[in-house]
Amino acid sequence: MTMLAPKHWQFPPGRLEEGFEDKKPLYDEAEAMAEATRCLYCSDAPCIQACPTTIDIPTFIRKIGTGNLKGAARTILSANLLGQSCGQVCPVEVLCAGACVYKAWGREPIAIGRLQRYAVETTLAQGPTLFQARSSTGKRVALVGSGPASITAAGLLALEGHTCTLFERQALPGGLDSLGIAPYKLKGPEALRELEWVLSLGRIELRTGVEVVERASGPGQVTAAELLESHDAVFLGLGLGVDSHLGIPGEAGEGVHGALHLIERIKAEPGLRLEGVRRAAVVGGGNTALDMAHELALLGVKVTLVYRRSEEEMSGYAHELAGARLDGVRLLENRQPLEVLRQEGKVVAVRLLATNRDGKPLPDTEELLTDLVAVAIGQERAPRVSLAFPGVELDAQGRVKVEPLTHRTGNPKVWSGGDCVNGGKEVVNAVAEARLAVQSMHRYLMGE
Repeated sequence: MTMLAPKHWQFPPGRLEEGFEDKKPLYDEAEAMAEATRCLYCSDAPCIQACPTTIDIPTFIRKIGTGNLKGAARTILSANLLGQSCGQVCPVEVLCAGACVYKAWGREPIAIGRLQRYAVETTLAQGPTLFQARSSTGKRVALVGSGPASITAAGLLALEGHTCTLFERQALPGGLDSLGIAPYKLKGPEALRELEWVLSLGRIELRTGVEVVERASGPGQVTAAELLESHDAVFLGLGLGVDSHLGIPGEAGEGVHGALHLIERIKAEPGLRLEGVRRAAVVGGGNTALDMAHELALLGVKVTLVYRRSEEEMSGYAHELAGARLDGVRLLENRQPLEVLRQEGKVVAVRLLATNRDGKPLPDTEELLTDLVAVAIGQERAPRVSLAFPGVELDAQGRVKVEPLTHRTGNPKVWSGGDCVNGGKEVVNAVAEARLAVQSMHRYLMGE
């Protein structure tokens, strides 16, 4: 059964997200054709090797150049069902485009991500049938969560003839793809349109507002035991937990936000306005911190990115930092928050401790004036509901343990992928992991 998006899935109007401009807007036909003709169509294309989903990039670009957009889209989506959103959000600068031979020659690499988005978005808007699902196998699969890993797994399983049900505890589906991506890269409604296309492949039901728990205590809940009993296999695409805390005085209260939670509010909450926020401090050095800082800067806020080590040691991508700086973000290195200072309950500053290059404290302190603090130092471990499935275990970092080549857990009926396994990588990594899991799940379901 196919369940297309009901009205209550739609993002409401009046959201801050709506005011963001697309940093890499959709190509028109002339732009795409001109860029496609630059490609050398390398026979041993390094861009393919750099893509976690190994899309045949030279082939799809050649098809764009010959006007075969449907063929280009089919080439992309055969390897990556979320080819449109990955074309928008992938860090192509360090993946496919970063491996382009042009870059080694000191020339501008092919804009692979923008060509990928053009081929898929333009084709799907025309509504053609690109894939035909196999006959029903009679097998049923439950997928917990509706983020990129689960969406991909459901689509691939449906194409193999299996019936899938996605269980999403939130009212809006899509996970980080719809609620956690910076709006200058991908807006929520765009992510939902891609999700609707995956659902249109057939035999996929998406149930929102349903939480999977160990023991049911009310409506809108289903237990892990019930899923195992009523389905032939289960896929866990749980994501990670809530934003981690600094654990410093003054942190609790108005004006201090977990970065992912604030990004979600900017994307989904109608009427949210950052009134009175002229200055913001974003704490962290990863890509979520960079996205948060960049978003706030684009909203007209003076942003300082506070990182406890040096710029060279940041885990966030250099090109993301460069882009944020162009829009006014300032990096304050070797500083560690000691206390959030408040007056009459409102945030007015953050007391910072200087650190050396190893992140160890020095005796110097200073106060950074700010009206808002966004904390982007990671997320809590994978949701504990994973442990409600017998045989499923977490590693020392709180990630679901799987067999690397199959993504099967310690329970022979349960597979897993995405952030709850890899600790928080890119959308394209979640897609790649889901594809590995589905290959193993399909063999199991068919008795091979």
